[in-house]
Amino acid sequence: MTPESPLRVHLIPAAGQPPQDVSLPAGARLVDLLPIADQLPGSRPRRSPVVCARVNYAIRSLLSTPRDGDQVELIDLESDDGIRIYTRTLILVLARAAREVLPGCSVTVEHSLGNGLYGEIHFERPLKTSDVVAIEARMREIIAADEPIIRQRVSKEEAIHRLKAQGQQDTANLLRYLPSDAVDLYTCGWFTDYAFGTVAHRTGVLQVFRLRMYVPGFILELPRATAPDFLPPYVEQGKLANIFYEAERWGRVLGVKDVATLNEAIEAGKIGDLIRVAEAFHEKKIAQIADLIAANIERIRIVLIAGPSSSGKTTFAHRLAIQLRVNGILPVPVSMDNYFVDREHTPRDEQGNYDFDSPEAVDQALFNDQLTKMIQGEEVTLPVFDFLTGKRSFTGPTVRLSPRHLVVVEGIHGLNDALTSAIPLGRKFKIYISDLTQLNLDRLNRISTTDVRIIRRIVRDNQHRGRSALETIRMWPSVRRGEERNIFPFQEATDVMFNSALVYELAVLKPYAEPLLNQVPHDQPEYSEARRLLKFLSYFLPCDDSDVPATSIIREFIGGGCFPT
Repeated sequence: MTPESPLRVHLIPAAGQPPQDVSLPAGARLVDLLPIADQLPGSRPRRSPVVCARVNYAIRSLLSTPRDGDQVELIDLESDDGIRIYTRTLILVLARAAREVLPGCSVTVEHSLGNGLYGEIHFERPLKTSDVVAIEARMREIIAADEPIIRQRVSKEEAIHRLKAQGQQDTANLLRYLPSDAVDLYTCGWFTDYAFGTVAHRTGVLQVFRLRMYVPGFILELPRATAPDFLPPYVEQGKLANIFYEAERWGRVLGVKDVATLNEAIEAGKIGDLIRVAEAFHEKKIAQIADLIAANIERIRIVLIAGPSSSGKTTFAHRLAIQLRVNGILPVPVSMDNYFVDREHTPRDEQGNYDFDSPEAVDQALFNDQLTKMIQGEEVTLPVFDFLTGKRSFTGPTVRLSPRHLVVVEGIHGLNDALTSAIPLGRKFKIYISDLTQLNLDRLNRISTTDVRIIRRIVRDNQHRGRSALETIRMWPSVRRGEERNIFPFQEATDVMFNSALVYELAVLKPYAEPLLNQVPHDQPEYSEARRLLKFLSYFLPCDDSDVPATSIIREFIGGGCFPT
């Protein structure tokens, strides 16, 4: 091919549609495909703007130049990748607008909350509602102007120098640990920042958002991939907010506020002490939960433990059982999985696959009947479900509860009262457990709790189930749909929440996860997710697990624990 020869790319018009050959002039960019894509057979009216492209299963900016023969899929907000890029770009505009409205201020994005992100603006005085209104108005002005966002590849040393000059010391510190010699800086107007991934090429795509006061900071409300063209009603999550606040307090006690300070602790040889204190926080919290149950043991007869995938529910249940025994209580473990209906009665999802996360996959009548008998002191033989045959048999232990006994149930539907409808609310104690990390990459880039959980899951699936990272990543969207449907709607209806995050865990998980992610083939759709997770892990220094105790929740994933998994 000569430099003037046209390009031919294979453009995927929509999910599930075959690629269409499209011709582009030499030097064309991915953004030039937008008007063409809307005219292809199988294309659909888009409910949201295109913010990036997936080229040969790798995420690329729309300003990138394709090569002849590339396979290209345009990504809008109806995907996790699109929402991530949209959010990242919106935060860039927010940081600029805040500095323009409140000169000298510093924006931090702390954590997710509801359908948005909670953050704070540090200024010479407390934040006011009028400040937030003015910042949102300035954001909308920048967006209405459809300003370009310019990407510039610079050396790591130059990036560190420029970021320090803008007062972004935390990001400059983190870049020291990045193995790459060159990085991308993004400039919007006068404002330049480092982004932890691709951003949109123009501000005009950022139409759907809301910024509002949430004392002492703000919430940036965002669209969802399932409904990208409008904002869902905001739902207050006070208990979850308190858990995040507690996590941040733990981080301050540990002296680790972001990844750079974690790396510094590893470099200084202080990680052993950090691990021991972090584990002591967990043990103290579990003991407090056990004490609370013990103080109400005359009323509480059943403890229900639930949480999303890879939260560490199994290890938590074992450690809670030990603390209950310290209080003179004898726990009787019951797994909801053993109450699955026989395979031929299992409901199926929209794709025709067995839906084990559906409430109808559980024999609710049997489950309630046995729970009722147990708390009334009757003798019950517990069932056992054989996952290979898809059949249930009554070959479990026979139990009869005394006043000292307590039923402890672990299962995905533990927070849904419909699954334990025969048990009065006052007799139940519900615990929600999740990995809600207190660690951020830097002031503008939070670490997604979902990212930590999928890395935990990748390591555990390989260690204990012989499953590849490719397989785990492929099934993750289905897992997430089940969580959105069956766990998250009930998380506020709990008696206590337990945060299973450990500030050091990603440094320990890194040596296990990286080789697995590197095995994901380049020609598989899951490659882009593996590549994103590898980049995420590249910011962490590795840490061996020699100081991690056998009782740690992390042992559930990396192995070497003292509890059965």
